[in-house]
Amino acid sequence: MSLPTPETMRRGWCPGTLRPMQTGDGWLVRLHPPRGTLAPAQLAFVSELATRHGNGQIEISSRGNLQLRGVREASHPVLVAELLEAGLVDEATGDGPHRLVLASPLAGREAGELLDAAALAAAVESAGRHIAGLPAKFSIVVDGGGTRALDGFAADLRLRAVAADSVAFGLPGGLWFGPVDPTSAPAIAAMLLAGFAAEERVRRGEVRRMRELDDKALVVLSVACGLSAMSTPAIRPSPSPVGIAAERNGRFAVLAALPFGRSDAAGLARLSELAERFAVEEIRLSPWRGLGFCGISKPAAVKLAAALVKEGLVLSPRDPRLPVSACAGAPACDRAAAPTLADAETLSEALAPLLAGGLTLHVSGCTKSCARQGAADLTLLAGEAGYDVILAGGTRDKPIAHLTLAELVRRLEPGQDIRARLETAARHRE
Repeated sequence: MSLPTPETMRRGWCPGTLRPMQTGDGWLVRLHPPRGTLAPAQLAFVSELATRHGNGQIEISSRGNLQLRGVREASHPVLVAELLEAGLVDEATGDGPHRLVLASPLAGREAGELLDAAALAAAVESAGRHIAGLPAKFSIVVDGGGTRALDGFAADLRLRAVAADSVAFGLPGGLWFGPVDPTSAPAIAAMLLAGFAAEERVRRGEVRRMRELDDKALVVLSVACGLSAMSTPAIRPSPSPVGIAAERNGRFAVLAALPFGRSDAAGLARLSELAERFAVEEIRLSPWRGLGFCGISKPAAVKLAAALVKEGLVLSPRDPRLPVSACAGAPACDRAAAPTLADAETLSEALAPLLAGGLTLHVSGCTKSCARQGAADLTLLAGEAGYDVILAGGTRDKPIAHLTLAELVRRLEPGQDIRARLETAARHRE
């Protein structure tokens, strides 16, 4: 096992457990346990490690990874050794993605699944891990056809169950191919990945995601893998990422989000104690920046949900903090041009009615867009003395204004058109 040295550390890459990233508050170590699952005792162990080797600050990323902040250089080898001994490290080596596949925290457990999405996700991950040349942020979403779908997550490739014996392949631009037998799906996924990695523009670094290919190239790639075009699968209602959910076999799960995806070690330790108290079978990491407490009775789920609310976690789909994505910001990240996390708290209070009504907000300290992949209704990109304001886009899209936080709060009041208010604010500044 080769661990990094200060000479080989880089800023801005996709960190893992073995290859952390230098940030403003120390090294960022990203951890994805096998199957994204922890026992309550393991969650307590991670909280202990976060204090012993880092600054005690813990995040859950939008891909369901645990991030330990402020890890000290001298502590990193010991941290890795302890994680390996506990069986908590599951990542690929090399320059490609540490993990390819993203699935619902209820994959394999949800009552409404058409097939076992956890098993399919594991098979696709295994088949795709050995494909060389994939960009570090390449991602695949596996969907078992249940209600807790990840349709809103940006992905290069989607596998969606459309029947108990059929899986469809979704590519960027709304293209769908198949359906195929689930047992064949992992091998076909690997063929698609290998074909993409072999694309000349990918090799030259001109294209880094599947969505950067045009429809013609995507169709040629899919046909070469033996797939046929099919109609778009039925559109499903957007799922609630939090609340009590029914599992198979009459059990239940509680899905809870951490406020802005963050906690400290003490808070995580208290969550592990609650999980032990209510006999939670396993804890799943959620790409909705939270945790799924799985395998309990309905009465236990109701009591656990109430206890989690008291701990400050988000359990209501109308909580204004839920649709807000914010990176760590300054000073934790030395690339950030503003204290985005603190500003997100201010904005979530000011925009509470709009956020509760469905508005999505992304507050980013730089163009890297660590906190959210893809567009938001309102994206704020930190810059000199304020934020670039981007509507229905991401950090690399064209802003309509540049405003200070105070100006944003004054203008973003309920009951008026957002674009008109922001454009008016920009004119007034000029």
